Amino acid sequence: MKIGSTIVFILLGLSVMSQISVTVGGQFFHPQSDSVYIAKFNGKQYFQFFGAKLDAEGKFNATGMVPAPDYYVIRNGNVHTNIILKAGADIKVYGDVKRLQDICNFTGSEASQEMNRFAVKLEKWNIKKDSAYKAMNAYPPQDTARRNRLNQYMTQAYLTFLNERQEFVAANQNSPALIIALVSLDINNEFEAYTNILNQLVACFGESPTIKEYVNYVNTYVTQKEQKANQEANNPLAKGKEAPDFEEFLTDGKTPFKLSSTRGKVVLLDFWASWCGPCRKENPNVVNMYKKYKDKGFTVVSVSLDNDKQKWLGAIQNDQLSWPNHVSDLGGWNSKVPKKYGVNSIPLTVLIDRDGKIIDTNLRGPSLEETLMRIFGF
Repeated sequence: MKIGSTIVFILLGLSVMSQISVTVGGQFFHPQSDSVYIAKFNGKQYFQFFGAKLDAEGKFNATGMVPAPDYYVIRNGNVHTNIILKAGADIKVYGDVKRLQDICNFTGSEASQEMNRFAVKLEKWNIKKDSAYKAMNAYPPQDTARRNRLNQYMTQAYLTFLNERQEFVAANQNSPALIIALVSLDINNEFEAYTNILNQLVACFGESPTIKEYVNYVNTYVTQKEQKANQEANNPLAKGKEAPDFEEFLTDGKTPFKLSSTRGKVVLLDFWASWCGPCRKENPNVVNMYKKYKDKGFTVVSVSLDNDKQKWLGAIQNDQLSWPNHVSDLGGWNSKVPKKYGVNSIPLTVLIDRDGKIIDTNLRGPSLEETLMRIFGF
């Protein structure tokens, strides 16, 4: 369930018996049309329940039925804002349709007011984040100066947003407004915070079909995670497992290298070959990550599946793979280390923490950058 700053809903087949009566009035300035409607929005279209005509001053008052206590939108033309409706609600909404996101006040529903205030901050953060990703992808990998400046700027912007979210959650404990913070959380990386907020929403607004959908979503997520954990129990490259140690010769064919000698550093174990196009295409990004974090305890160990030593060494030089640890027995797909790691396609990367435990596999491009940024803090 991907949700932005406007809350998106799944309409449930609720019976007429479960409907509730609510009243919504107020005034809209600069309206787009002559009516307002209470509706649900699924991200593409509206599902309207009732509405009212605006008078000459933009005032309106509407009483009608909605399927259940839940999250809705109040709509004028193609503009809307979120509203929380409970049985017997009597809410006034005053807004400027030209700038409804910024100029909209509620009386009779403090939760709606607080929810929409944070929705504005969330929307601004989402726009900034999307713009930064587009800019980063537009910069060539070798343009490290601009990429680093953008990384620093976005790191600070993200910390500012996290502080705003923390303040919002603290100020709205056990309020239905918290759903807008919930939709900004990544359940994979922020599971504890996610479930903490959801538990508050269940306690204060558990009759909401939208909250029930979130409960189902989390239950499904937990079940799937448990199933995945069972599957990975026999996977030698599962997250949290110790990376299999190995010993292989460096490029001179004489000096032995052991993976365990890198303990204390974050290691990107990179399986590649000079003849592998996708590997060579990714190399500039790995080079940039090495330059950025090598002084902070990051290194790369490259394991080649080459057969031809000169082509292997030539690719190292041409791609400027400046880290010291390049190993291969030049056995191609029959090489010992790739076999030990179950490599059946390349590129394959294994990110290893300072204790020799696997953080993740197959991290490349933006996913590698984001993971290293979380680890090193910039």
